[in-house]
Amino acid sequence: MTHPQFKQFFDHCIGQWITERTYHYLTHQDVERSRTEFFINPLTPEIKTKVFNDNEYPLVPDLDPIPGFNLGFYTISDKGEEVSQNLNLLFVVNGETQDYLEGDYLRDKSYSEGKPIISHFRFDLAKNELLMTTKYTKVISVDSIRMINPSLRIRNIVNYQRPEEGEALTVVNLVGFGVEEKVVVVSG
Repeated sequence: MTHPQFKQFFDHCIGQWITERTYHYLTHQDVERSRTEFFINPLTPEIKTKVFNDNEYPLVPDLDPIPGFNLGFYTISDKGEEVSQNLNLLFVVNGETQDYLEGDYLRDKSYSEGKPIISHFRFDLAKNELLMTTKYTKVISVDSIRMINPSLRIRNIVNYQRPEEGEALTVVNLVGFGVEEKVVVVSG
């Protein structure tokens, strides 16, 4: 059974979002602004199965309560650089306390390495915040999404230089901040 607040978080994510972000590149002292349009749709059971299989992750008997979505996005930076991507992701809860849920965050493609990847997530029930930690080859990315209300999210990302195994995260390569607003579609 998925926690109702966790389910609601993902239900509120569905739709189109616009974000304005600022990235601070500490490796070469540069600041970049960008605008991103996100398109977020629910996953079918077939796509959920594919994400499990792509990651060689043990399939759970009931896929319905597993939250996840298809994420398509288009970003253009103030320097004119454009990036677009489409991927599928799932969140498998495997630990719960009265304060948070945690588990595995599965993607059929990672953002920077283009292959399936399993990361860790923690969902803070008091803050309504999803914290995702991904170990890439050269960096460890810590990304948070805090749902302020169904139409407003605050996004933070910190990329650390990947340390030797067992060492602390101390060298920051990138810090990003964003305000994400849901696009309200008026019918009629």
